[in-house]
Amino acid sequence: MSGTAAPSIDVRVKDHDGGAVATVTVDNQARLNVIDSALMRALVGEIEALGARDDLRAVVLRGAGDKAFIGGANIFEMATLDRARAEEFITLVHRSCDCLRALPVPVIARIDGYALGAGLEIAVSCDIRIASTRAVLGMPEVKVGIPSVVEAALLPRLIGWGRTRDLLLCGENIDAATALRWGLIEAMVEPADLDAAVGAKVRAILAAGPRAVRLQKKLIAEWEDLPVAAAVEAGIRCFVEAWNTDEPARMMAAFVNRRRQP
Repeated sequence: MSGTAAPSIDVRVKDHDGGAVATVTVDNQARLNVIDSALMRALVGEIEALGARDDLRAVVLRGAGDKAFIGGANIFEMATLDRARAEEFITLVHRSCDCLRALPVPVIARIDGYALGAGLEIAVSCDIRIASTRAVLGMPEVKVGIPSVVEAALLPRLIGWGRTRDLLLCGENIDAATALRWGLIEAMVEPADLDAAVGAKVRAILAAGPRAVRLQKKLIAEWEDLPVAAAVEAGIRCFVEAWNTDEPARMMAAFVNRRRQP
């Protein structure tokens, strides 16, 4: 992938025994993979198209090269905004995040280098975040005169209110080790081990029941908006719904048979 090529969203789908896995690459290497309106619209379109695939099992979202996951939204475009266009732009940032949350299968953020502003909002919209030791994460919007908004609202559930205030009010970046300690990422590995770590997580997803994983992601999304009692009731309904196909009986029978073997 050339850093001088026109910015693009590259999608590559690989078929596995358990289904298809898509790798989606934000490619704007010349600008640390920053995203403008055109790239965001392209990202939303590609993710929504993947969501329509019944054979899809997982998506890996990454940035091209080794300098950035997504370096943020294009500040040169933002500098030209007025009040009316600001709403259109930030709504598009939200759509770029929300399409990942709405995707029926797990999304793994492969974070190498910078994940800033809108880039970090996109990362926290993924289900699992795996970063290299050279990752740098931050929400620097206040340093350029705007608040951090839209999917920054997901941060308190990941890192707590105090650390969210620290990150958003000061606008300072943190390193991968700090992000891991805070719970902003799920794993940190050396850059040379990043693809292997992502691959191991993909294999774990492929080994699980396809429908069970989809039901689980849907249920987790419901839990986010429900009080505890309602969340438990939603879980009961989801458990029963799992028996709409033979997946539970088939997979549990296979597990039992393996345990019975000498």
